[in-house]
Amino acid sequence: MSPSSEAVPATQQFDQRYILKLSCPDQMGIVAAVASFLTQQDCNILESAQFDDEGTGRFFMRTVFGSGQTTPEADNLRAAFDPVAKRFNMDWTLRDRFERPKVLILVSKPGHCLNDLLYRTGTGALGMEIVGIVSNHPDQKPLADFYGLPFHHLPITPETKREQEKQILSVIEKTEAKLVVLARYMQILTPEMCVDLAGRCINIHHSFLPGFKGATGGPRADRSRSGKLGSSARRARTCRGPGHPTRRPHSRFWSKLAAQRVAPSSALEMPRSAS
Repeated sequence: MSPSSEAVPATQQFDQRYILKLSCPDQMGIVAAVASFLTQQDCNILESAQFDDEGTGRFFMRTVFGSGQTTPEADNLRAAFDPVAKRFNMDWTLRDRFERPKVLILVSKPGHCLNDLLYRTGTGALGMEIVGIVSNHPDQKPLADFYGLPFHHLPITPETKREQEKQILSVIEKTEAKLVVLARYMQILTPEMCVDLAGRCINIHHSFLPGFKGATGGPRADRSRSGKLGSSARRARTCRGPGHPTRRPHSRFWSKLAAQRVAPSSALEMPRSAS
């Protein structure tokens, strides 16, 4: 909290709020550096969560903070943080908390995941803007029409797979989608497509099972700290393994989050800001 605002609760002051997300090689001083930077910029930390992935040696952090009277505008704030990010070799983003990212959904015949996403987006439970639906089957067009969303029917065969993926990339470019969600899209993406969508494509599914294949899924989930609730959103990647979970609810700080979200049936555990 800034010295000039001690008498007023912080939650009543910070109308402008941002989300800082970062990952980098694990090392000492990351949290201290971020906290010191935000203090210097007259920012107040409202939420913060972090964990160290011991399997990969990477550190992950997500911080929500409010701006004070002397906090720079977002672009200047990003420029000021850049030296800190370079010092720790961070991959990072800083955005307005209430920004609604554009999302393109890919689906095949089953529509339960798609329906859940559309409903929750419509009620405001998911803070995102759905810019269209792509499917290799026409089955979900009535649902898309009901919600007034563009529906792109792009059939696929083994021979036309890469050409169809290029059509999907064209839709992504035209809609300016920042995230692609595979909502029961029953196709294996080619390695080229995974590279094209690196860092901006996740696969979701409804499941409370461990997020690992085979009879040893439970122990492997424990070792990876993914938790036995199941990691329900995974980043797409080039190998055909289970993929990296985007959430680790079994680790210390995610356990509280998972407990709060275990009641809803939705498997897409995204905050209201769709971060």
